[in-house]
Amino acid sequence: MTAGRVTLNTIAEAVGVSRTTVSNAYNRPDQLAPELRERILATAAELGYAGPDPAARRLRSGHSGTVGLLLAGGLARALEDPAAGLLLRGIARAVEAAGLGLLFVPEHGGGVRDAVVGALGVYSVPAGHASVQAALERRLPLVVIDRPRLPGHAYVGTDERGGARRAAEHLLALGHRRFAVVSEPDVHRERLAGYRKALDAAGADWSRRQLRGVLAADQRPTAVLAASDRLALGVLDAARAAGLRVPQDLSVVGFDDLPSAAGSLPPLTTIRQPLVEKGEIAGRLLTAAPTDHAAILPVELVVRGSTAPPGR
Repeated sequence: MTAGRVTLNTIAEAVGVSRTTVSNAYNRPDQLAPELRERILATAAELGYAGPDPAARRLRSGHSGTVGLLLAGGLARALEDPAAGLLLRGIARAVEAAGLGLLFVPEHGGGVRDAVVGALGVYSVPAGHASVQAALERRLPLVVIDRPRLPGHAYVGTDERGGARRAAEHLLALGHRRFAVVSEPDVHRERLAGYRKALDAAGADWSRRQLRGVLAADQRPTAVLAASDRLALGVLDAARAAGLRVPQDLSVVGFDDLPSAAGSLPPLTTIRQPLVEKGEIAGRLLTAAPTDHAAILPVELVVRGSTAPPGR
């Protein structure tokens, strides 16, 4: 008989007891005499039985011991994004401190429907995504990070709109009036709204562009507002390739304040958001029966060497 076919009934027949008695040997040892329990465990070992399935046992008890995390674009894409990596570090710290496990839940297939989790974190997933709907149908406790906002569920985010407005106002105060805004489609809506509010209020000329089109405009911008540090660092590379000096010919501002921002050439002016802290707060909510609590964390303008008055 192979180990894969051994069940509690198999052991019960071999020992001459009921299935419930065998189950108690694993789950309620205080219900059995020590000699009987030892005989049951010894017989199970001889038959190659490794013990009850932990996931099934947790499901029966109503406690999974694990929380899930749904990531937009999947785990591979998230691990390539330094900002997501810092957020994940914070989530992992909080979950580990609570003695729970963390499961990355795939977007497609039966990911959310089949996940054995007690709560689900949703990180920057588009509104109306099928996986979010599946979580709502399962009535899982949810913690949303960044997007989408779901009434009645916990939310953790940062003041993205206010931070973007401050970035634009910094460049306006330096005297810039021709801008390009670089962002990813459907990802940076709040940041784009903040840029728009400040630039429109100042009557500045601006356009939203993809990274490759920033420096190809007929009338080149004197400043670029990039909706992430990754995009901003790409602008710095493109400027060097075009023979432009930063900040003398082009000022650049990012968003996130990744570790690489301070070490770029020149050091990047950016909006700092507390990525690890945001992850820790989300992780604590995930492990503590999420409610409709909302946490909006402040951001900070960090001025470095990539911005200056135009033409300096």
